[in-house]
Amino acid sequence: MQPIIRAFCASTLAVAASLSFADAPMDGPQNTRAGWHAAIQSGYDLLAEETTQLAEHASSYCTAPDEQLRAQLEQHWRDAFMAWQQVRFVDFGPVENNNLAWQFQFWPDPKNLVARKAGYLTNSDQPITADLIEQSGVAVQGFPMLEYLLFDEALSNSKNALPAPHSCALLTTVTRHIAENSKQLSDDWHSFKTPYLNTEAYQVSTLKSAMAALEILEEKRLAKPMGLRGNGKRNPYITDAWRSGTSALSVEATLRGLQQHFLPEFLKLLEQKGEAPLAQRIQRQFEAALDNFPGADRPMATLLSDDNAFRTLQGLYVDVSQLTTLFNDQAAVALGVVRGFNSSDGD
Repeated sequence: MQPIIRAFCASTLAVAASLSFADAPMDGPQNTRAGWHAAIQSGYDLLAEETTQLAEHASSYCTAPDEQLRAQLEQHWRDAFMAWQQVRFVDFGPVENNNLAWQFQFWPDPKNLVARKAGYLTNSDQPITADLIEQSGVAVQGFPMLEYLLFDEALSNSKNALPAPHSCALLTTVTRHIAENSKQLSDDWHSFKTPYLNTEAYQVSTLKSAMAALEILEEKRLAKPMGLRGNGKRNPYITDAWRSGTSALSVEATLRGLQQHFLPEFLKLLEQKGEAPLAQRIQRQFEAALDNFPGADRPMATLLSDDNAFRTLQGLYVDVSQLTTLFNDQAAVALGVVRGFNSSDGD
């Protein structure tokens, strides 16, 4: 695992370099990037909205906890997490600043660092403050920490189960941290419009980010837990949302995010290159992959342990694999995108 840690200074330089072109008429590629920018902006705006609601409901629950508020809080976590999944494919630009992507979702977590850090913080007498969360690292700062607090079975049966004071303090502080990061990301993406539209390299960055997201989806989020890679054993505990049983739902959200925020302009690009038949095949393959839901809308542990359910997961994997091939082989060649070696590293 190699975390994406690339400086944001290139974007700042691009702003200065492109100001003189800001009022010029947009060419075809700029029009494509304008469409992508607006679509991704809508995704980031939704993320900011959902995380704000999550933070508000966390505060309400911890102030006066009851079963109804707890159920609402869990649903708000799901809604916010799925909003993140929809824009998770964007791996360049403002989301690189301060390792924001990792702050939103620390994964993979092979050493169970989220649980270990949560155990330390909830058992400590140290006050849970915004500064402490800032200093505690990305394993503490995002959706997986909240998932642990809300859904972990062992924690739920312990003295630290919500609404225990220290766990509630951790919950409310982390939700505020995520909401602040989401608002900052939305604002920064808005400010990123001029360099994004006027810097040709971001065309390839956007294409590569979608292609890498599909590789990660196929290899790390499906094939590996299905036992199709590695030791050949099915393992739900390496999926990215196993505690809440939303691993498959998060796959759907990623596909829908690509479909909504990336695919329309991508298909236009292919058509402009004379690749209308390929564009049609990709569109149909997206629909085929999403047709696996709601059949795959079950906890990954169920999908992996039950042979009948596993067949649904196999169908999803095949559809995603075919979609990845259409994107990363045929479309990449048609658009002249040169993929780097081992480009799926650094989820």
